[in-house]
Amino acid sequence: MTKKILIACDSPRSLLDFRGKLIEQMVLQNEVSVFTPPIEQESIRTKLAVLGVTVYENHLRPSSVSLVQDLRYMAELYRLLRKLKPEVFFPYTFKPVIYGTIVARLCGIRRITPMLTGLGNTFLRRKRGPTLVQRITRALLSISLSPARHVHLILQNPDDYGTLRRSGVLKRGANAHVVNGSGVDLEQFTYSKPPVNPPSFLMVSRLINAKGVREFYEAAKLTRLSHPEATFTIIGAFEDNIDSISAELYEQIAGGNAVQYHGLVSDVRPFIEAASVVVLPSYYGEGVPRSLLEAMAMGRAIITCDSVGCRETINPDPGSRNGLLVQARNAKDLADKMHHYVVCPEDIVDSGRNGRAFVCQKFDVLAVNADMLRIMGIPASVVPVT
Repeated sequence: MTKKILIACDSPRSLLDFRGKLIEQMVLQNEVSVFTPPIEQESIRTKLAVLGVTVYENHLRPSSVSLVQDLRYMAELYRLLRKLKPEVFFPYTFKPVIYGTIVARLCGIRRITPMLTGLGNTFLRRKRGPTLVQRITRALLSISLSPARHVHLILQNPDDYGTLRRSGVLKRGANAHVVNGSGVDLEQFTYSKPPVNPPSFLMVSRLINAKGVREFYEAAKLTRLSHPEATFTIIGAFEDNIDSISAELYEQIAGGNAVQYHGLVSDVRPFIEAASVVVLPSYYGEGVPRSLLEAMAMGRAIITCDSVGCRETINPDPGSRNGLLVQARNAKDLADKMHHYVVCPEDIVDSGRNGRAFVCQKFDVLAVNADMLRIMGIPASVVPVT
Protein backbone atom coordinates (compact mmCIF):
# COMPACT_ATOMS: atom_id res chain seq x y z
CA MET A 1 0.00 0.00 0.00
CA THR A 2 1.31 3.44 -0.95
CA LYS A 3 2.26 5.63 2.00
CA LYS A 4 2.97 9.32 2.27
CA ILE A 5 6.42 9.94 3.77
CA LEU A 6 7.83 13.29 4.85
CA ILE A 7 11.58 13.63 5.48
CA ALA A 8 12.93 16.60 7.44
CA CYS A 9 16.63 17.46 7.37
CA ASP A 10 18.95 20.35 8.22
CA SER A 11 21.10 20.17 5.06
CA PRO A 12 19.97 19.56 1.47
CA ARG A 13 23.34 17.99 0.62
CA SER A 14 22.65 15.22 3.11
CA LEU A 15 19.50 14.17 1.25
CA LEU A 16 21.54 12.62 -1.53
CA ASP A 17 24.97 12.20 0.08
CA PHE A 18 23.65 10.34 3.13
CA ARG A 19 20.05 9.36 2.34
CA GLY A 20 20.11 8.98 -1.44
CA LYS A 21 19.86 5.19 -1.51
CA LEU A 22 17.18 5.22 1.18
CA ILE A 23 15.08 7.70 -0.80
CA GLU A 24 15.52 5.60 -3.95
CA GLN A 25 14.04 2.67 -2.04
CA MET A 26 11.21 4.75 -0.56
CA VAL A 27 9.95 6.20 -3.84
CA LEU A 28 9.43 2.81 -5.47
CA GLN A 29 6.02 2.37 -3.84
CA ASN A 30 5.44 5.56 -1.83
CA GLU A 31 4.89 9.31 -2.13
CA VAL A 32 7.96 11.03 -0.70
CA SER A 33 8.36 14.69 0.23
CA VAL A 34 11.24 16.53 1.89
CA PHE A 35 11.28 19.56 4.18
CA THR A 36 14.69 21.14 3.80
CA PRO A 37 16.63 24.41 4.07
CA PRO A 38 16.99 26.17 0.70
CA ILE A 39 18.57 24.02 -2.02
CA GLU A 40 21.33 26.08 -3.65
CA GLN A 41 22.84 23.33 -5.82
CA GLU A 42 20.70 22.80 -8.89
CA SER A 43 22.04 19.25 -9.26
CA ILE A 44 20.39 18.28 -5.95
CA ARG A 45 17.06 19.78 -6.98
CA THR A 46 17.24 18.04 -10.35
CA LYS A 47 18.05 14.64 -8.85
CA LEU A 48 15.18 14.89 -6.35
CA ALA A 49 12.83 15.83 -9.18
CA VAL A 50 13.98 12.84 -11.24
CA LEU A 51 13.26 10.61 -8.25
CA GLY A 52 9.77 12.08 -8.00
CA VAL A 53 10.38 13.71 -4.61
CA THR A 54 8.36 16.81 -3.75
CA VAL A 55 10.45 19.57 -2.17
CA TYR A 56 9.29 22.05 0.48
CA GLU A 57 11.90 24.57 1.61
CA ASN A 58 12.30 26.38 4.91
CA HIS A 59 14.74 28.82 6.51
CA LEU A 60 16.24 26.59 9.18
CA ARG A 61 19.80 27.42 10.26
CA PRO A 62 21.00 24.30 12.07
CA SER A 63 24.03 25.85 13.81
CA SER A 64 22.44 29.11 14.94
CA VAL A 65 20.76 29.80 18.27
CA SER A 66 17.63 31.81 17.48
CA LEU A 67 14.32 31.30 19.22
CA VAL A 68 12.48 33.32 16.58
CA GLN A 69 13.86 31.24 13.69
CA ASP A 70 13.16 27.98 15.51
CA LEU A 71 9.56 28.96 16.26
CA ARG A 72 9.13 29.96 12.63
CA TYR A 73 10.45 26.54 11.58
CA MET A 74 7.96 24.80 13.87
CA ALA A 75 5.08 26.86 12.52
CA GLU A 76 6.02 26.11 8.90
CA LEU A 77 6.33 22.41 9.66
CA TYR A 78 3.00 22.35 11.51
CA ARG A 79 1.21 23.80 8.49
CA LEU A 80 2.95 21.36 6.15
CA LEU A 81 2.13 18.31 8.26
CA ARG A 82 -1.51 19.38 8.51
CA LYS A 83 -1.59 19.78 4.74
CA LEU A 84 0.20 16.55 3.73
CA LYS A 85 -0.98 14.24 6.53
CA PRO A 86 1.89 11.77 6.00
CA GLU A 87 1.68 8.26 7.43
CA VAL A 88 5.42 8.35 8.20
CA PHE A 89 7.49 11.31 9.39
CA PHE A 90 11.28 10.85 9.29
CA PRO A 91 13.30 13.74 10.75
CA TYR A 92 17.06 13.44 11.27
CA THR A 93 19.74 15.55 12.99
CA PHE A 94 19.08 17.64 16.07
CA LYS A 95 16.74 20.48 15.19
CA PRO A 96 14.49 18.49 12.85
CA VAL A 97 14.37 15.68 15.44
CA ILE A 98 13.59 17.92 18.41
CA TYR A 99 11.15 20.34 16.81
CA GLY A 100 9.85 17.95 14.18
CA THR A 101 8.96 15.20 16.63
CA ILE A 102 7.16 17.62 18.94
CA VAL A 103 5.15 19.12 16.07
CA ALA A 104 4.40 15.71 14.55
CA ARG A 105 3.00 14.54 17.89
CA LEU A 106 0.70 17.57 17.95
CA CYS A 107 -0.45 16.76 14.42
CA GLY A 108 -1.25 13.14 15.27
CA ILE A 109 1.18 11.55 12.80
CA ARG A 110 0.86 7.79 13.08
CA ARG A 111 4.52 6.81 12.67
CA ILE A 112 7.31 9.14 13.79
CA THR A 113 10.87 7.83 13.33
CA PRO A 114 13.42 10.46 14.41
CA MET A 115 17.06 9.58 13.77
CA LEU A 116 20.00 11.04 15.66
CA THR A 117 23.13 10.69 13.54
CA GLY A 118 25.34 11.14 16.59
CA LEU A 119 24.96 13.35 19.65
CA GLY A 120 27.44 16.05 18.60
CA ASN A 121 28.53 18.35 21.42
CA THR A 122 25.29 17.98 23.37
CA PHE A 123 26.71 15.47 25.84
CA LEU A 124 30.36 16.47 25.59
CA ARG A 125 31.74 16.75 29.13
CA ARG A 126 33.01 20.16 30.21
CA LYS A 127 34.99 21.07 33.31
CA ARG A 128 32.42 23.64 34.42
CA GLY A 129 29.46 21.42 33.69
CA PRO A 130 26.95 21.57 30.83
CA THR A 131 26.50 24.89 29.04
CA LEU A 132 23.11 26.59 28.85
CA VAL A 133 22.69 25.45 25.24
CA GLN A 134 23.49 21.86 26.24
CA ARG A 135 20.95 21.96 29.09
CA ILE A 136 18.23 23.35 26.84
CA THR A 137 18.96 20.83 24.08
CA ARG A 138 18.84 17.91 26.51
CA ALA A 139 15.56 19.13 28.01
CA LEU A 140 13.97 19.51 24.58
CA LEU A 141 15.24 16.08 23.53
CA SER A 142 13.67 14.57 26.62
CA ILE A 143 10.32 16.09 25.71
CA SER A 144 10.43 15.10 22.05
CA LEU A 145 11.58 11.53 22.76
CA SER A 146 9.19 10.81 25.64
CA PRO A 147 7.73 7.27 25.37
CA ALA A 148 4.93 6.81 22.87
CA ARG A 149 3.80 3.80 20.88
CA HIS A 150 4.08 5.61 17.54
CA VAL A 151 7.53 7.18 18.13
CA HIS A 152 10.52 5.01 17.20
CA LEU A 153 13.97 6.56 17.73
CA ILE A 154 16.79 5.43 15.43
CA LEU A 155 20.39 5.64 16.67
CA GLN A 156 23.64 4.75 14.92
CA ASN A 157 25.71 3.24 17.71
CA PRO A 158 25.11 1.58 21.11
CA ASP A 159 27.10 4.23 23.01
CA ASP A 160 24.51 6.87 22.10
CA TYR A 161 21.73 4.66 23.44
CA GLY A 162 23.62 4.27 26.71
CA THR A 163 24.25 8.01 26.99
CA LEU A 164 20.60 8.90 26.42
CA ARG A 165 19.44 6.31 28.95
CA ARG A 166 21.96 7.29 31.65
CA SER A 167 21.18 11.00 31.24
CA GLY A 168 17.47 10.38 31.64
CA VAL A 169 16.70 11.83 28.22
CA LEU A 170 15.47 8.46 26.95
CA LYS A 171 12.94 7.05 29.39
CA ARG A 172 12.13 3.42 30.07
CA GLY A 173 9.49 2.24 27.65
CA ALA A 174 10.66 4.43 24.78
CA ASN A 175 11.10 2.66 21.43
CA ALA A 176 14.75 2.86 20.39
CA HIS A 177 16.63 1.01 17.64
CA VAL A 178 20.34 0.91 16.78
CA VAL A 179 21.40 0.56 13.13
CA ASN A 180 24.91 0.36 11.66
CA GLY A 181 25.37 4.02 10.81
CA SER A 182 24.15 5.35 7.48
CA GLY A 183 25.86 2.56 5.57
CA VAL A 184 27.92 3.00 2.42
CA ASP A 185 27.18 2.29 -1.24
CA LEU A 186 29.57 -0.52 -2.11
CA GLU A 187 28.97 -0.09 -5.84
CA GLN A 188 29.81 3.61 -5.77
CA PHE A 189 32.83 3.26 -3.47
CA THR A 190 34.87 0.43 -4.97
CA TYR A 191 38.16 -1.14 -3.92
CA SER A 192 41.51 -0.10 -5.34
CA LYS A 193 44.98 -0.91 -4.07
CA PRO A 194 46.30 2.03 -2.02
CA PRO A 195 49.42 3.93 -3.04
CA VAL A 196 52.13 3.71 -0.37
CA ASN A 197 55.12 5.55 -1.84
CA PRO A 198 55.11 8.33 -0.88
CA PRO A 199 52.67 7.80 2.00
CA SER A 200 49.71 10.16 2.00
CA PHE A 201 47.19 10.91 4.76
CA LEU A 202 43.73 12.33 4.11
CA MET A 203 41.17 13.88 6.47
CA VAL A 204 37.60 14.42 5.26
CA SER A 205 35.72 16.67 7.66
CA ARG A 206 34.12 20.00 8.32
CA LEU A 207 36.65 22.31 9.97
CA ILE A 208 35.32 22.17 13.51
CA ASN A 209 37.38 21.66 16.64
CA ALA A 210 35.78 18.47 17.92
CA LYS A 211 36.55 16.69 14.64
CA GLY A 212 40.24 16.84 15.59
CA VAL A 213 41.37 19.27 12.91
CA ARG A 214 44.09 20.81 15.08
CA GLU A 215 45.32 17.37 16.12
CA PHE A 216 45.62 16.32 12.46
CA TYR A 217 47.49 19.53 11.62
CA GLU A 218 49.91 19.17 14.56
CA ALA A 219 50.46 15.46 13.85
CA ALA A 220 51.22 16.28 10.23
CA LYS A 221 53.92 18.73 11.30
CA LEU A 222 55.42 16.20 13.73
CA THR A 223 55.42 13.40 11.14
CA ARG A 224 57.03 15.55 8.47
CA LEU A 225 60.02 16.20 10.76
CA SER A 226 61.16 12.58 10.30
CA HIS A 227 59.30 11.76 7.09
CA PRO A 228 59.32 14.86 4.86
CA GLU A 229 58.13 12.78 1.91
CA ALA A 230 54.75 12.14 3.55
CA THR A 231 51.84 14.29 2.38
CA PHE A 232 48.74 15.44 4.26
CA THR A 233 45.43 16.66 2.84
CA ILE A 234 42.19 18.02 4.31
CA ILE A 235 38.93 18.36 2.39
CA GLY A 236 35.83 19.84 3.96
CA ALA A 237 34.00 23.10 4.48
CA PHE A 238 35.06 25.94 6.76
CA GLU A 239 31.61 27.20 7.70
CA ASP A 240 29.70 29.16 10.31
CA ASN A 241 29.45 26.83 13.28
CA ILE A 242 29.49 27.27 17.04
CA ASP A 243 32.57 25.00 17.17
CA SER A 244 34.42 26.15 14.03
CA ILE A 245 38.21 26.27 14.22
CA SER A 246 39.78 29.66 14.82
CA ALA A 247 40.57 31.99 11.95
CA GLU A 248 44.26 31.68 12.91
CA LEU A 249 44.26 27.89 12.57
CA TYR A 250 42.34 28.12 9.31
CA GLU A 251 44.96 30.50 7.86
CA GLN A 252 47.75 28.12 8.91
CA ILE A 253 45.99 25.17 7.25
CA ALA A 254 45.07 27.11 4.12
CA GLY A 255 48.67 28.34 3.87
CA GLY A 256 49.63 24.90 2.64
CA ASN A 257 52.96 24.54 4.47
CA ALA A 258 52.17 21.31 6.32
CA VAL A 259 48.76 20.38 4.93
CA GLN A 260 47.10 20.77 1.53
CA TYR A 261 43.58 22.16 1.95
CA HIS A 262 40.99 21.77 -0.82
CA GLY A 263 37.80 22.99 0.86
CA LEU A 264 34.46 21.39 0.09
CA VAL A 265 34.51 19.03 -2.91
CA SER A 266 31.65 17.47 -4.86
CA ASP A 267 33.24 14.02 -5.09
CA VAL A 268 35.56 12.62 -2.42
CA ARG A 269 36.46 9.45 -4.31
CA PRO A 270 39.48 10.79 -6.27
CA PHE A 271 40.95 12.07 -3.00
CA ILE A 272 40.40 8.76 -1.20
CA GLU A 273 41.89 6.88 -4.16
CA ALA A 274 45.01 9.06 -4.00
CA ALA A 275 45.41 8.51 -0.25
CA SER A 276 47.26 5.77 1.60
CA VAL A 277 45.45 6.26 4.90
CA VAL A 278 42.29 8.17 5.87
CA VAL A 279 42.30 9.85 9.28
CA LEU A 280 39.53 11.17 11.52
CA PRO A 281 40.77 12.01 15.05
CA SER A 282 37.28 13.07 16.13
CA TYR A 283 35.97 13.34 19.68
CA TYR A 284 32.73 14.85 18.39
CA GLY A 285 29.64 12.80 19.21
CA GLU A 286 29.64 10.86 15.94
CA GLY A 287 27.01 8.37 14.78
CA VAL A 288 29.29 6.26 12.59
CA PRO A 289 31.50 8.56 10.47
CA ARG A 290 30.57 8.26 6.82
CA SER A 291 34.00 9.42 5.67
CA LEU A 292 35.61 6.41 7.34
CA LEU A 293 33.09 3.97 5.86
CA GLU A 294 33.75 5.35 2.38
CA ALA A 295 37.50 5.04 2.93
CA MET A 296 37.13 1.44 4.12
CA ALA A 297 34.96 0.59 1.12
CA MET A 298 37.72 1.83 -1.17
CA GLY A 299 40.34 -0.24 0.63
CA ARG A 300 42.05 2.39 2.72
CA ALA A 301 43.52 1.89 6.18
CA ILE A 302 42.03 4.25 8.75
CA ILE A 303 43.20 6.01 11.90
CA THR A 304 40.52 7.29 14.23
CA CYS A 305 39.81 8.04 17.88
CA ASP A 306 38.74 5.57 20.50
CA SER A 307 35.57 7.63 20.86
CA VAL A 308 31.83 7.31 20.38
CA GLY A 309 30.90 6.25 16.85
CA CYS A 310 34.48 6.25 15.60
CA ARG A 311 35.45 3.05 17.40
CA GLU A 312 32.62 1.24 15.58
CA THR A 313 34.67 1.42 12.37
CA ILE A 314 37.59 -0.62 13.73
CA ASN A 315 37.15 -4.38 13.52
CA PRO A 316 37.52 -5.80 17.06
CA ASP A 317 39.05 -8.99 15.65
CA PRO A 318 42.85 -8.56 16.02
CA GLY A 319 43.40 -10.88 13.08
CA SER A 320 41.37 -8.63 10.78
CA ARG A 321 42.76 -5.23 11.77
CA ASN A 322 41.66 -2.50 9.40
CA GLY A 323 43.09 0.52 11.19
CA LEU A 324 44.42 2.05 14.40
CA LEU A 325 42.76 3.80 17.34
CA VAL A 326 44.28 6.89 18.96
CA GLN A 327 43.59 8.85 22.12
CA ALA A 328 41.33 11.88 21.74
CA ARG A 329 43.00 15.30 21.66
CA ASN A 330 46.45 13.69 21.42
CA ALA A 331 48.46 14.85 18.41
CA LYS A 332 51.57 12.94 19.56
CA ASP A 333 49.68 9.64 19.67
CA LEU A 334 48.25 10.36 16.23
CA ALA A 335 51.72 11.13 14.86
CA ASP A 336 52.98 7.83 16.28
CA LYS A 337 50.22 5.92 14.46
CA MET A 338 51.00 7.79 11.24
CA HIS A 339 54.67 6.85 11.71
CA HIS A 340 53.68 3.18 11.95
CA TYR A 341 52.02 3.23 8.54
CA VAL A 342 54.91 5.17 7.00
CA VAL A 343 57.48 2.57 8.09
CA CYS A 344 55.16 -0.43 7.58
CA PRO A 345 53.60 0.16 4.14
CA GLU A 346 52.55 -3.48 3.90
CA ASP A 347 50.16 -2.81 6.79
CA ILE A 348 48.47 -0.11 4.71
CA VAL A 349 47.56 -2.67 2.06
CA ASP A 350 46.54 -5.36 4.56
CA SER A 351 44.45 -2.96 6.66
CA GLY A 352 42.77 -1.61 3.55
CA ARG A 353 41.83 -5.08 2.36
CA ASN A 354 40.46 -5.94 5.81
CA GLY A 355 38.52 -2.68 5.90
CA ARG A 356 36.77 -3.50 2.64
CA ALA A 357 35.78 -6.93 3.99
CA PHE A 358 34.53 -5.41 7.29
CA VAL A 359 32.42 -2.75 5.59
CA CYS A 360 30.87 -5.35 3.28
CA GLN A 361 30.02 -7.47 6.29
CA LYS A 362 28.55 -4.76 8.55
CA PHE A 363 27.92 -1.45 6.78
CA ASP A 364 26.38 -2.24 3.37
CA VAL A 365 23.89 0.58 2.76
CA LEU A 366 21.29 -1.84 1.38
CA ALA A 367 21.27 -3.84 4.63
CA VAL A 368 21.20 -0.70 6.78
CA ASN A 369 18.32 0.76 4.76
CA ALA A 370 16.36 -2.48 5.04
CA ASP A 371 16.58 -2.17 8.83
CA MET A 372 15.46 1.46 8.72
CA LEU A 373 12.50 0.77 6.44
CA ARG A 374 11.41 -2.01 8.80
CA ILE A 375 11.53 0.40 11.75
CA MET A 376 9.48 2.92 9.77
CA GLY A 377 6.89 0.28 8.94
CA ILE A 378 7.58 0.64 5.21
CA PRO A 379 7.70 -2.61 3.20
CA ALA A 380 11.10 -3.00 1.54
CA SER A 381 10.94 -3.15 -2.24
CA VAL A 382 13.34 -4.87 -4.56
CA VAL A 383 15.17 -2.32 -6.69
CA PRO A 384 14.66 -3.31 -10.33
CA VAL A 385 17.78 -4.36 -12.22
CA THR A 386 18.59 -2.00 -15.11
